[in-house]
Amino acid sequence: MKDSVVGSAVAVMLKTLGLARLRRRKGEVSWVERLGTRASLRERLSILSTFSPETAGALDGPPWLRRRRTAAAEAFASAPLPTEKDEVWRYSRIDNIDLGRFQSVDAFVDTSTDTAVPPSLDRVRALVDGLGPHRGLIVTVNGVLVSVSESDDDRLTIGRLTGHDEAEALLGSIAINPTDFVLLNDAFAADPVVVDIAAGASIEDPVVVVHMVSGPGGDAVFPRTMIRGGVSSVASVIEIVVDADAGGGLLAGLPLTGSPSAANRSEHLVVPVTELQVADGAKLSFVSIQALGPATWQLAHQASTIGADASLHSFAVALGGDYARLRTDSALTGASGSSKLRAAYIGRDDQMLDFRTLQDHRAPKTTSDLLFMGAVADRSHSVYSGLIRMRRGAVRSDAMQTNHNLVLDEGAHADSVPNLDIEENDVRCSHASTVGPVSEDQLYYLESRGVEPEVAERLIVAGFFDDIANQVPIVGTRALIGRALADRTGVHGV
Repeated sequence: MKDSVVGSAVAVMLKTLGLARLRRRKGEVSWVERLGTRASLRERLSILSTFSPETAGALDGPPWLRRRRTAAAEAFASAPLPTEKDEVWRYSRIDNIDLGRFQSVDAFVDTSTDTAVPPSLDRVRALVDGLGPHRGLIVTVNGVLVSVSESDDDRLTIGRLTGHDEAEALLGSIAINPTDFVLLNDAFAADPVVVDIAAGASIEDPVVVVHMVSGPGGDAVFPRTMIRGGVSSVASVIEIVVDADAGGGLLAGLPLTGSPSAANRSEHLVVPVTELQVADGAKLSFVSIQALGPATWQLAHQASTIGADASLHSFAVALGGDYARLRTDSALTGASGSSKLRAAYIGRDDQMLDFRTLQDHRAPKTTSDLLFMGAVADRSHSVYSGLIRMRRGAVRSDAMQTNHNLVLDEGAHADSVPNLDIEENDVRCSHASTVGPVSEDQLYYLESRGVEPEVAERLIVAGFFDDIANQVPIVGTRALIGRALADRTGVHGV
C-alpha cells in the first residue's frame, strides 16, 4: 500500500512539474518549484503522499463525497501554494508553513472506547453548559463527529452532513470556486456537519458546534460546518474551535476527568471552513470563538450569502494560535439584505492574528457594517485587510468598514489595509482605520488620580474592548467572551 501511495505521489508530482514548466513560460511559479528551493525530494514526496488525491479518496464517505475529495486534492496539488507576494496573503507568515510536518487524521473514531474521546470532552460540555440553554450540541474531535445532542424539534436538523437529504447540493454551495486551503479542506474534511433551520422556524436558544483539537501534535485537522437558515427563519449558532489539551484559555478551571493527553504546545494545522446560507427574510446570529494552543497554525475560511430582506449578525473572537488566519467573505445577494460583521482579537507573545474580509454587495439597497477591533502586545503582530466591493446593480447600497488597533508594546505591530472597489454610482461607502498606542492623555488622567501605570493601561484596554463586547449577538456568550478578553488583557484582579 505504501509503495502504491508513493508511486501515485510521484505521478502527481511529475504531472505538477509538467504544469510548472508551462507556468514558467507564463511567468508563474508553482508550489512544487517553491518547495524545490527549500526541501529535498524526500520531503516533497512526503507532502504529496500525505495530501495526495489517493489519500483524500480513501476517506470514508458516499461516492459523491469521495469524488469531490479526489477532485479537490488534484486541484490543490496542481495549483501554486500561496506566497506572501500574493495580495491576499501579504503581511502573512504563509511562506513559513511546512505541510510536510503534518499528517491528516483518520476519518474513523470508535467512540465506544474510552480512549477514543479525549477526557477534555467533559470540560467542553461544562463550557457549553455555562453558555446557558441551547437547542442542540454537535461535538467533533479532530474533524470527526463524536457527539450529537439530538433536537426534538422537527424544524431543526443537526448532525452529520452525509445523513442530510440534500447533502451533495449543500456542501460547497456557499464557498464556491475554492482556492488555496479551502481546496485542502474540500479534500480532507473527514466528517462535515450541518445545522439546518427549516423555513419559517424561530429557534429561540442557540445551536452549539464545538470542534475539538486533541493529540500529541503533528496532525492536520479539517473541520467543516454547513449552516442554513431557511426562508423567514430566525436562529442563532455558536461555533467554537478549541484545543482540548491546552491548560489555559476557555477550558481553564473546568473539571477534567483523567489526565491531559498532550503538552500545551502541541503543534497542529487546523483548517476550518464554515458556510452560512441566510435565505430570503431570514435572520441568523453567528458567534465563532477560536481558542487554539500557542503552537497551532489555523487557516480558517467563513463564507456567507445573505438573501433579500435577510440579515446576518456575526461576531468572531480570536484568542489562540501561533499563526491564526480568518478570511470572511460575505455576499449580499438579495435586495435589502444586511450584514453586521464584528471581531475582537488580542495578540500576545510572538503570535500573529490575520484577518481578511470581503463585503460583497451584489444587489440593490444592501447594507454592510464591519467593525474589527484588536490589540497586540509583547512581540505579536496583527493584520487586517478588508475590501468593500460594490458591483454594478447594487444601487443605493451602503457599506461601512472600520478597524481599530492598539499597540501595547514597542515590539508589537499592527497592519491595517482597508480597500474599496466601486462599480456603481448611487452607493455610499466609508472606511476608517487606526493603529496606535494607548492614549497618553488617558494614561495621565488615571495616573494623576492615583492609579498605578500598569493598572491604568489595562483599564484603558478593557474600556477599548467594552463597546464591541456588548455587541455580541448571542447573549449567552457575552460573559464567556468578556472573561476571555479580560484574561488576555490581565484585567482580572484590577
